[in-house]
Amino acid sequence: MAFTAKDVQTLREMTGVGMMDCKKALTASDGDMDKAVEFLREKGLAASQKKASRIAAEGIVCACVLDNGVAAMAEVNIETDFAAKNPDFQKFAEDITKVVAEKNPSTVEELMEMNYPGTNNTVAEIRQERVLVIGENIQIRRFARFDSGLTVPYIHMGGKIGVLINMEVSDGLDKEKVIELGKDLAMQTAAMRPIYLDSSSVDADEIAKEESIQLAKAMEENKAKNLPEDKAMQIAKNMVKGRMNKFFEEICLMNQPFVKENKLSVEKYIGQVAKELGGDIKVKAFVRFERGEGIEKKSDNFADEVASMIK
Repeated sequence: MAFTAKDVQTLREMTGVGMMDCKKALTASDGDMDKAVEFLREKGLAASQKKASRIAAEGIVCACVLDNGVAAMAEVNIETDFAAKNPDFQKFAEDITKVVAEKNPSTVEELMEMNYPGTNNTVAEIRQERVLVIGENIQIRRFARFDSGLTVPYIHMGGKIGVLINMEVSDGLDKEKVIELGKDLAMQTAAMRPIYLDSSSVDADEIAKEESIQLAKAMEENKAKNLPEDKAMQIAKNMVKGRMNKFFEEICLMNQPFVKENKLSVEKYIGQVAKELGGDIKVKAFVRFERGEGIEKKSDNFADEVASMIK
């Protein structure tokens, strides 16, 4: 029985096994889908199908900078903190980050079909192998890459948080000093969790919504003063200006007080360092990954889990 590329894709979706192994299974089973699944199970390759549905919220964030200045960061997840310390898992995550830096995939799906370093296999196939060896679900969740300017990486708490700071730097500046600045900014980003680079980066709808909330709040506070309506509105609008500055300080990196010199904003501190070094420094972008953020973790009762295993 002949089979098509669509059959290969279907088998892959059913089992989570790589394309080449699915093709071999269909060839060996003469195109019979059920026999192909059995073939993969007998080979131990489809064993990870059940693992694929399990929540992977632990893991590691890795970063690298190539000799040509291209920088990348990736979050790779696994089920338990114990397995996240496995050297094979950590090397897999590091290699994935290098693939991102070197080959510039646009999506995780595209990355999965790329060649894994030092092998003739795809990333998807090596991931499958690691799942079988380690015994836990492994997922490549996300990645980021910068191929211009000067990018400074920072990894916090052994891979719990990762940050990339991408800067545009004029020629002739002391590179070590600029990297030191970049590390300070990366540590600030790790600790203070900014969402945007600066106030101009914030979505206009989000700003309008916050202004509306703060105006209503200020008007409510002014009610007790029994002011004329126009006077109350003018005072409320002035209150909103100050509160919006505070809002931007909380969510925008450039607006935040610099942690090492909190009398200056991050933007003004960067300007001060640039002036001292005799050039220009501009932060173009940043990326912050925190391991497992937004993933709903499984919260089974350990005693119940043990009891269910011995029934």
